[in-house]
Amino acid sequence: MAPPKQRKTKTKTSSDALTVLSWNINGLRAAAKKGFGAWLAECGGDIVGVQEIRAFKEQLDDATAEPEGWHSHFRSAVRPGYSGVGLYSRAPADKVEVELGEARFDDEGRVQLARFGRLFVANVYFPNGNGRDRDNSRVPYKLDFYRAVFELVERKRRGGYRVLVMGDFNTAHEAIDLARPKQNVKTSGFLPEEREELDRWIRAGWIDTFRSLEPGPGHYSWWSQRGTARERNVGWRIDYVLASPNVEPFLREAFIWPEVPGSDHCPVGVRLDRAVLARG
Repeated sequence: MAPPKQRKTKTKTSSDALTVLSWNINGLRAAAKKGFGAWLAECGGDIVGVQEIRAFKEQLDDATAEPEGWHSHFRSAVRPGYSGVGLYSRAPADKVEVELGEARFDDEGRVQLARFGRLFVANVYFPNGNGRDRDNSRVPYKLDFYRAVFELVERKRRGGYRVLVMGDFNTAHEAIDLARPKQNVKTSGFLPEEREELDRWIRAGWIDTFRSLEPGPGHYSWWSQRGTARERNVGWRIDYVLASPNVEPFLREAFIWPEVPGSDHCPVGVRLDRAVLARG
């Protein structure tokens, strides 16, 4: 089964649109060798968050660490070669926060919260619930992390800011969001307690931007590297852009780009009216 053609929504890209992209790059140094720099230059993004960079900034080549025409910021894990997030933006962020306030979370380098005018963009690499033996032993940590991020972005939302939370959530929310739900009910990423945590976000008013505009099946953002899962489109939708309710009036398009190679994930994103940045 070929990946379905992505639905176009509302309006096309224009000079008054702000394009925000998210991509679990599965190792930024490896991605750089596969053409990440060329993709970044041509993607049309204004703000690009990447997850699982697995590198310290000083380990990156200059073109990746500080590409021409971009402002960049990285948050790495304490542990070498693990986790980490990066943010590229055409305009500099007014402020970037990188801590949840607990060492057990902050040491893994999973969060960047960048303010651009009245818009806050949280670039987050949510944990996988699998332990070393794929025994779901990290699920309690994962759920605690979800709740800590939720509390942080809720504070920004209550402060009157417009908020996007984007990244690899490591959870497929509904059965429609993975190709084989029945076979994965005991697998981290589709456990009832993980899905309930996403339910809690939606009940609180957060908008799954892609699903709000595309109700159909067959849209995924991650595929196993074993066999031909990607070619057959046997995947999971675990990469999201969630929006606070006050972003909805500015939402023009939400999309997934399964045709982009270079990682076991593909980019996802939204296009917004640039007025989303305006204060007042």
